[in-house]
Amino acid sequence: MNIVNLINALPGACAQGLIWGIMAIGVYITYRILDVADLSVDGTMCTGGAVCIVMMQSGHGVALSMVVATLAGLLAGMVTGLFHTCMGIPAILAGILTQIGLYSVNLKIMGKSNQAISVDKYDLLVSLRYIKNVAFYRNTIFIAALFIIVIIALLYWFFGTELGSGIRATGCNETMANAQGINTNSNKVLGLMISNGLVALASALLSQYQGFADINMGRGAIVIGLAAVIIGEAVFGKIFKNFALQLLAVALGSVLYYIVIQIVLWLGIDADLLKLLQALVVAVFLAIPYWKGKYFNTPRVKKEV
Repeated sequence: MNIVNLINALPGACAQGLIWGIMAIGVYITYRILDVADLSVDGTMCTGGAVCIVMMQSGHGVALSMVVATLAGLLAGMVTGLFHTCMGIPAILAGILTQIGLYSVNLKIMGKSNQAISVDKYDLLVSLRYIKNVAFYRNTIFIAALFIIVIIALLYWFFGTELGSGIRATGCNETMANAQGINTNSNKVLGLMISNGLVALASALLSQYQGFADINMGRGAIVIGLAAVIIGEAVFGKIFKNFALQLLAVALGSVLYYIVIQIVLWLGIDADLLKLLQALVVAVFLAIPYWKGKYFNTPRVKKEV
């Protein structure tokens, strides 16, 4: 094992982690803020990339392609929300139904299971080639970090508005929110739309970064998103109390996750076991709060007066 190989691979892991960090922020909105289990992200994580790549192949610019990809994610989130609110389908099943439906939609968008795009023929915003030996403003790490800063700033502003506070209230206590006259159903739909829009945006960036969109590129995406959320909370939870910093912690959790995965691969673990390792990493970090509460927190004894 050569430590130089690991050091050379870390910038790529950071870039990929930042891109997936955008997706993880979307998962955070449903998982923590809205308190809804949304599994449609596995499908949306392909939809954004498929739309972006096909539009660029058709001659459209990268900016327009990414905007339309994000809109496609918003639409997918709306479908999940309507399944849940208008049809009474439990949120987790609504997400599964959307995910299944998106598989066919994604195939129709791409025309086949995989669509490649070359950095030599198209003006991509991010790419594997833009990690080293490029100007800083073209560096994938810089661009992905800039996206995250802008997204966090916009979300911080939005969730401070009356509408955003209504979404947070819906996730915190739906019964109380209804009693206050808040339309919780529309808030759920809007929250799912924002979440899936961010996931599709991350997908559009990821497809450019790796040079292709694949029908299976979103498989297991929810696991990576949850891993980023849990790792971010476990590592930075005691430090980051502000809402914007909590979103930043999620993005940093995604970076740490990919660094851990890169180290595991560098140690020579069979790549075929990668999905199993991902599941184990998430399981361990999910268990950390439970272990801390059960084994490490000493109960306080009240003093008798």
